[in-house]
Amino acid sequence: MSIKFNYLKKTINKPTGNVVLFSNEKFKTNELKKYLSNFEFSYINDLLKNTDYKKNLYIFELSSKRNIILVSIKKDLKISDIEKLGAEFFGRINIGDSKDYFIISDTINNKNNNFLSHFLHGAKLKSYVFKKYKTKKEKRDITLNITGNKNKPSIQNQIKFKALEEGTFYARDLVSEPGNVLHPDEYAKRLSSLKKDGLKINIYDEKKLKKMGMHALLGVGQGSIRGSYLVTMEWNGAKNKSSPLAFVGKGVCFDTGGYSLKPAKFMEDMTYDMAGSAAVVGLMKSLALRKAKINAIGVVGLVENMVSGNAQRPGDIVKSFSGKTIEVLNTDAEGRLVLADAITFTEKKYKPKFIIDLATLTGAIIVSLGSEYAGLFSNNDDLSKKIFNAGEKVDEKVWRMPLHKNYDKLMNSKNADMQNINYVGGAGSTTAAQFLQRFILNKTPWAHLDIAGMAFSKYGGALNSGGATGFGVRLLNELIEENYE
Repeated sequence: MSIKFNYLKKTINKPTGNVVLFSNEKFKTNELKKYLSNFEFSYINDLLKNTDYKKNLYIFELSSKRNIILVSIKKDLKISDIEKLGAEFFGRINIGDSKDYFIISDTINNKNNNFLSHFLHGAKLKSYVFKKYKTKKEKRDITLNITGNKNKPSIQNQIKFKALEEGTFYARDLVSEPGNVLHPDEYAKRLSSLKKDGLKINIYDEKKLKKMGMHALLGVGQGSIRGSYLVTMEWNGAKNKSSPLAFVGKGVCFDTGGYSLKPAKFMEDMTYDMAGSAAVVGLMKSLALRKAKINAIGVVGLVENMVSGNAQRPGDIVKSFSGKTIEVLNTDAEGRLVLADAITFTEKKYKPKFIIDLATLTGAIIVSLGSEYAGLFSNNDDLSKKIFNAGEKVDEKVWRMPLHKNYDKLMNSKNADMQNINYVGGAGSTTAAQFLQRFILNKTPWAHLDIAGMAFSKYGGALNSGGATGFGVRLLNELIEENYE
């Protein structure tokens, strides 16, 4: 299943076949008469007399080849509401045999000039499915033909939203892949192919990482027959040499928990423990495709946390890239070890304006926030506020959680500079973030997004149909677009 947009140069006021019209929240149809036959207009109005107007859209089936879809535009719709309306529209038309629809943009009456862009964006996001490994292929494409003289998406908006959709879908594809396919070796190979989009890619393999002293990251992956990698993606879209914006992602391609073994139940879901890295990759791809006028860096640590005779043991002590030593009391608290080296490396090498890391880091954040908000931890109030506002706008919501020096006491080790778990218990997400904060060495503005509850949805959401969500791509794109371009 896919959805395609066809922007018609020639306006068709009365198209045959399926037509999509827009009205106000009371479904006033007087202005729509010129787009319908007299019979159709009378028929629709007769049916609307008996409605309570609680629905957002109605589908009138006039024949097997003619449906008229009436979409209500309520007052003061937020951008996220418009996109959800588009997603609902797709859900309703994704039934039956109809494949082509004509959207008459002239019927849109909304103060948001980009209404149709966001409406179509919501429809596109909802259309995503991952059926790569289904042997029986369902080939059914829906085409939305956009016609009219007013309210049509500009070329610039078409490019921007297409880039955003491609970046989000790329992230969803990565998260959806099984662990036997998307292991670190394959992941690094795929990232190398992003050079064609204009990104500068550098891949640091185990030999290079050992020489650099990234033993926290390497310790996580040493039990796997697969390699461990740090991959950087650079986009230089600003005319000046301004400090880049930096995004760091946890890429644990499969997480058994190591010797601190996870329960068998739901372990198959641990293929999505690399969703933080996928969000960073999807964002960087999107920025390159739309030629964003900023400098940005994406850094992902790619490992596989497996059990073997060579795997890291509870009680091992490793020296991180920062020079600080870590006692690994729990091998299932591995994501913070990967991020520790990646964060310090990013700060030292690129001296960025800020660092935002994303990770499916703790189950504790799901206990706290469920699947409604990602956890936000930060050393900077201004950056936190900007991330929060961006999340509200695109409905990828975050909620700020506390950091405090007293939590450091829970992470101090008798045998090393620190340990990787809180030995007392409680505050699992906060102590994990407090651990990460220790690897910001030069007071760089930093935010950590714990997306464990947001990266994957078994039942689907407003803008996805179940499975990988691509959470973070649209959030961070909005942050950049509103504040840094």
